Amino acid sequence: MKDHNTRSHPADRGPAATASPDAPGEHPADAAPEQRKVPEALAVVERERDEFHDRWLRKSAEFENYRKRIERERREQSDQAVVDLLRELLDVVDDFDLALTVDAGEAAPYRKGVEMIHAKLHDLLKKYGVRPIEALGADFDPNLHQAVSHEHREGHRDGEVIDELRRGYLINDRLLRPALVKVAKA
Repeated sequence: MKDHNTRSHPADRGPAATASPDAPGEHPADAAPEQRKVPEALAVVERERDEFHDRWLRKSAEFENYRKRIERERREQSDQAVVDLLRELLDVVDDFDLALTVDAGEAAPYRKGVEMIHAKLHDLLKKYGVRPIEALGADFDPNLHQAVSHEHREGHRDGEVIDELRRGYLINDRLLRPALVKVAKA
């Protein structure tokens, strides 16, 4: 028979009996502060995670805006380069227009060559979306025409374009160069 007063070995009593009730951190009163520290630490870590996530989202948005801005600036710079080139090219077209108004007389082959170059230039302009503004007989439009003078002319209505001194051009429905015109006065 066993003596109930004798103590058995802790290993004989099972895993719950192996811990001493006086061990630090194991006492039920000590467990509450440690359990409170874990959620507080977890909350700190979650706050930091949320801050990092927020900063990452902001930086991603900033980078996307930067990328779009750079792309837009490159496109605008390219468009401006084309516009500058076309403006210079229009001066050459103007010279050809003027040359074709002169009576060539015996220089028919010369005139034929100039006409071919002129046609090629107009085809090139068309290829890039450049088209002339039809000004003669149209009503004066300050968005398309630049009035050089106003003249009284019989048979013309007030504000009608009566003469075109320099042809104007549009590029894809955007003004490239206004037409220099004379406008009728009533």
